[in-house]
Amino acid sequence: MNRDVYETLEVSRNATDDEIKRAYRRLALQYHPDRNSGDKASEEKFKEITEAYEVLSNPELRARYDRYGEAGLKGGMGGGAGYHPFDLSEALNIFMRDFGGLGGLDAFFGGGRSTQSGRRKPRDVRIGLRLTLQEVAKGTVRKIKLKTFDRCAACAGSGARAGASPVACRTCGGAGQVRQAQNSFFGQLVSVTTCPACAGEGTEIADPCTTCRGEGRVNAERVVDIEVPAGVSDANYLTLRGQGAAGRRNAPRGDLIVGIEVEDDPRFERHGDDLVFDQPLSFSQAALGGTFVVPTPYGEEKVEFPPGTQSGTILTLRSRGLPDVHNGRKGALHIRVQVWTPEKLSPRLRELFEELSDLEGEPPQDEGLGRKIWNRMKEAFGG
Repeated sequence: MNRDVYETLEVSRNATDDEIKRAYRRLALQYHPDRNSGDKASEEKFKEITEAYEVLSNPELRARYDRYGEAGLKGGMGGGAGYHPFDLSEALNIFMRDFGGLGGLDAFFGGGRSTQSGRRKPRDVRIGLRLTLQEVAKGTVRKIKLKTFDRCAACAGSGARAGASPVACRTCGGAGQVRQAQNSFFGQLVSVTTCPACAGEGTEIADPCTTCRGEGRVNAERVVDIEVPAGVSDANYLTLRGQGAAGRRNAPRGDLIVGIEVEDDPRFERHGDDLVFDQPLSFSQAALGGTFVVPTPYGEEKVEFPPGTQSGTILTLRSRGLPDVHNGRKGALHIRVQVWTPEKLSPRLRELFEELSDLEGEPPQDEGLGRKIWNRMKEAFGG
């Protein structure tokens, strides 16, 4: 999607739902592949306006687009429903989903599409997957048990008893569609609708399978491997094509949509691919410096803190953050120093601090100290 979705549908940014639907119907009929003899440019335009319609007709996607633009549709902003570009079959399914019930649409195009495309595709299966930060850093493969429709083994998904076969539908003759001609003032109009007897499949089961009762599918449990790439974040989702519920009588499977949820790791703050870790140091540790062990998503590492480290100092470990899900480049781990001040002093500790106070004198009156620390923080985060 390269153009503004409002421009694509030729509507204003405050267009109502009805205006959006009317605009899509008008443009979809103009660029529908059946009306343009399969012209590739028309097909691309049809997909483009369908993608725009799917965004603007979904209140959540439209709100994300209005706030973040196209980036809000890629899973990096906000949360909730996902979005992906369509192929032609998906665009056609969306068109038929919202306008296929109007009756006689095929009369605009001079005939229908392949009858087998009229088979009902089962709904996609949607699940959530919780990941730890370590799994996000390295990627992982999860095995999940999926309870949904699976192909009936007894009839191999045909819906017919063993030894029998589906036969052509007696109502539509195997076409999956029925045509009705009506005379009107403008002449004869032909409307094409899905066959009510076979639901567009073109076949019927004379001797149904006793296991699935002619459905060709049964409730079952199966294990699915989900390969999660490194660098995913909340609101990302994975689409496993053909891994959802089985369709009736060997119709195509739906998709498995996996929504990602990343568990909070109390050790780190996440800023995109960068992480922040707060390292507490005592007065003496900050003054003397030393080597300290800090956690990373890939294991512990030793970090050298120089003598005289100030509170708010940021040390950066390159390539110890999270990988970019698109190119694999790793962000940084920023270690933010917090000098710890004891709240309760023992008599001996108080005595030592008083002696130290006499020795160290007054702190430097550097008005730019806070500004320097702030600038270092901005540099660390690319500000």
